[in-house]
Amino acid sequence: MKNDNFDELQQTLQLTFKRTKLLRQAFTHTSYVNEHKRGFVQDNERLEFLGDAVLQLLVSEYLFATYPKRPEGELTRMRASVVCEPSLAYFAERLDLGKHVLLGRGEEQLGGRHRQALLADLFESFIGAIFLDAGIERTRTFLEAHMFPYIESNDFGLLMKDAKSKLQERSQHYGLGPVEYRILEERGPAHDREFVVEVNLGEERYGVGAGRTKKEAEQRAAAEAWNKLAQEP
Repeated sequence: MKNDNFDELQQTLQLTFKRTKLLRQAFTHTSYVNEHKRGFVQDNERLEFLGDAVLQLLVSEYLFATYPKRPEGELTRMRASVVCEPSLAYFAERLDLGKHVLLGRGEEQLGGRHRQALLADLFESFIGAIFLDAGIERTRTFLEAHMFPYIESNDFGLLMKDAKSKLQERSQHYGLGPVEYRILEERGPAHDREFVVEVNLGEERYGVGAGRTKKEAEQRAAAEAWNKLAQEP
């Protein structure tokens, strides 16, 4: 992976890392380190640990301030829905972080670049790197731009499951027309198939999602569509 790819990432996300080695570490998977033992290469697992703690804090702060009437138990459940593997993988995919991760050949061949667990860990390590490089305020600003806008109380848990039924309910409520899913592409070998699905409301396409199964791809397409609807007036 050339450094200019990390330059591209920083430009896209409007970030400027003072410690570029920290950014590279955030995107270095253990499988890459195992294949490059001659040099001093660090994987991202420690940054993942730190990023998890930073996310727990900042998401808690956001929920506490945004939903002042919600009790502790409900806030805890809401936080768990945000800081969980499916949700974090979703945010990593939105930012196209998987494109930049450094993987070993075996992990690459097994489709690790698109694996949900890897993407969730990658998002955590990336947040940990931002925190170490720029501090808590810059990390908060980043999450306010790329994570918090997709949190809405009435449809919490959307990123975890049941996005299709929630989209169906919203479409019926606002009279947006029938919800239809269509496979755009099937790619990869038979043992590692990936499906790309679009969802249409009436005649308009509202979301696209990819997954290892048709059901997973449809759920991700529905989540994207719901987010688009949530931003419309």
